[in-house]
Amino acid sequence: MTTVTDDTPEISSDLPDAVDTVAVARLYGEPLFQLPLDLYIPPDALEVFLEAFQGPLDLLLYLIRKQNFNILDIPLADVTRQYLSYVEQIRKHNLELASEYLLMAAMLIEIKSRMLLPPKKTEDGKEAEDPRAELVRRLLEYEQMKLAAARLDRLPLLGRDFLRAQVHIEQSLTPRFPDVNTDDLREAWLDILKRAKLNQHHKISREQLSVREHMSIVLRRLQGQRFVEFERLFDVDKGQAVLVVTFIAMLELAKERLLEITQAEAFAPIYVRLAYAPA
Repeated sequence: MTTVTDDTPEISSDLPDAVDTVAVARLYGEPLFQLPLDLYIPPDALEVFLEAFQGPLDLLLYLIRKQNFNILDIPLADVTRQYLSYVEQIRKHNLELASEYLLMAAMLIEIKSRMLLPPKKTEDGKEAEDPRAELVRRLLEYEQMKLAAARLDRLPLLGRDFLRAQVHIEQSLTPRFPDVNTDDLREAWLDILKRAKLNQHHKISREQLSVREHMSIVLRRLQGQRFVEFERLFDVDKGQAVLVVTFIAMLELAKERLLEITQAEAFAPIYVRLAYAPA
């Protein structure tokens, strides 16, 4: 009877860090030189997957391409043997996953059995189709779809390969009104003239009218007002001469950039406001 003695030296808790090179593991940062006796590792704790396939066709295509077989002349005996070996491995761990692979295995065996039998001619006397033809067609279609999917996956993808740049631009809170069309201004002026003709007086008198004076009147009427309607600046009761001088005064003020004539949109009412902020 052979007696086995344990010559392992007693491990001191004061060992230097260099001893950590022979430790079997580290627990909470401390070296562990011997596995605990009560440590239980379940059988399914570690599973190694050599290859990941998307389905039976993916596995079959992998076996063919890996060994450089001609896909138009598949050696079914070798491929079926390798295929069944892989299916046997996954059947031990996941029977539900292996079921669809077993269906393909049955198809391979059926095709191989048909190839072993003497070929039968068709009713019109032609040679029978190769039993592998349908399988080859499915493999070629699957390979084309797989390559197309790989090309699509290599395209830049938002959120994976790049991010959309977003820039916040602060805009002025003061709205900018569009310029008034000259045709709209003319139509507004003709409308005022029509209204003035309805209030004509037969009293004839000579009056000295000053454009500068009416410019001051227009500016005073705009003082303290944010916007004034174009028509409200004309007093139709004072006659056509006053209207003409007022309109000329307004054009002079606009020319000197002392007031602005604005319009919110086409065919909208015309408004007038001061072009400068009062002190």
